[in-house]
Amino acid sequence: MDSAAFANTGSGFKDPRKLSFERDWIRRTVLASYWIVIILAFPFWWHLTSIERLALPTSQIRLQVQRNIIFPIAVHFDASITQQNPSLNSRVQTLLRDSAINEPARWKGVDLRLQDRNDEGVLYTVALGEQTSIAHSRHLRVSKTDAQLSSILSDLIAPPESSASHSQRVVQYSNHYRLAFTLLNEGAAPNRFVETWDVQAALAEFIFPLMSRLSILHNFTVESQVQYYAPLAFEPKRLTFGDTESSGLTQEDLTVFVNSAEWSLASSVSNDPVLHFVLFAPSETHSPMSIIDSEGRPTNQSSFLLPQWGSIFILNNEFNSSSLHLSYNDLKPVFRNFATQLAALLGVPPVPLGLNMEESSVLSDWQLDALLRRRAFQNVQGSQDTLHSIVKLVDQINNMPVGQVVRDDVLDALASLHEAYRTAIASPALALRWSSKASSMASRAFFNPGMLALLYFPAEHKYAVYTPLFASISVPLVVALIRDFLAWRRGSQDEVRR
Repeated sequence: MDSAAFANTGSGFKDPRKLSFERDWIRRTVLASYWIVIILAFPFWWHLTSIERLALPTSQIRLQVQRNIIFPIAVHFDASITQQNPSLNSRVQTLLRDSAINEPARWKGVDLRLQDRNDEGVLYTVALGEQTSIAHSRHLRVSKTDAQLSSILSDLIAPPESSASHSQRVVQYSNHYRLAFTLLNEGAAPNRFVETWDVQAALAEFIFPLMSRLSILHNFTVESQVQYYAPLAFEPKRLTFGDTESSGLTQEDLTVFVNSAEWSLASSVSNDPVLHFVLFAPSETHSPMSIIDSEGRPTNQSSFLLPQWGSIFILNNEFNSSSLHLSYNDLKPVFRNFATQLAALLGVPPVPLGLNMEESSVLSDWQLDALLRRRAFQNVQGSQDTLHSIVKLVDQINNMPVGQVVRDDVLDALASLHEAYRTAIASPALALRWSSKASSMASRAFFNPGMLALLYFPAEHKYAVYTPLFASISVPLVVALIRDFLAWRRGSQDEVRR
């Protein structure tokens, strides 16, 4: 039965060719509307799903990596020395030059000049004195028979690292540190724990003067607390000497001494680095407690330093263990040790052996200047390495986004580095400030969440997400477009034949 006969049966059905939505122009209009929507929406989809990848100043970064910060240092020899030994200047200059050749890492960033005349801007002066000592400000007095002048100047201007573990011991530079002083009682037996201590007086005597001298480098927040139950996570070794028994801590015990699971040492929430200084009062069972050497013999040390963490002082029988209070006199050796350990953790160079200080200052200007130069140099070097890593990472990972925030941070880091180079000539303190900002900006750019979001989202994942969606939509539209095109082509050919 054909469609004409089907239409005349009176069954109520219409001829499919006479339906309105089956007309050619309506069908093609509907199909075209789909394709128009897709074509118009494509730029928006492309913009919303594409990765923002702004250009970084790669050439500037590579130039900055090759630059070195230079601190010019001029040392003036007083007339009293040049008259006593006219050839001293040239002889010391030769010895210092040899030291720079033999130890290039130690002298990086230092441009030392020795001169007989006192020009403007010369900060360091060497004069003749009765004994070799650091005088007021940046003056050095040497005796007429001192043959170690070149070695002393080397240690004052470019202090060596005392050991291979020096760099691992010193904490990473930060503008702000929190100093946490904690009195830990291992046990809480009655009359066998320390309840109070004169921490304020001890801090004012030993810690605050050091903080004041280092305020040009760091800002400090000080907090203190007392804990009445702080058990160890291990059992110390028992030692017997005649009728006396004690507890011994081996070198392995020192590495696990801090019981992080049960000791609440941080009393406030902050992102600033924390340096801990712990006064540990052993329980009656473990008292007295001493540090033993590799042969199992007790040493005279009552404290030990944990690299980049802090210091621990063990409270032994030299104090009245039954007392509930530690007086200022009791705390003197403790906080004197804490001050020394704090200076070591912050990288303060020690005074050369055999060199006295005429002033009663905690730190000499020679030490402070050397620390400023070293910290500024480390910050500049760290900033350069971080910026170079950013460029290298962006070049290696094609789909890593680089937004405007990251680019601005990189530009700010480059500008801060430029200022650090410029101000290093006149002021190491300003150079440190700019280098610290450069390091902060470079680190913020490197750890930007926008960069790391798609670091582990390769292109294959994108294809796996969009293929099921686009395949189900595009296949019917493409097939309908091809079918309509073929129908239009056949219709055109029929019209030509007629």
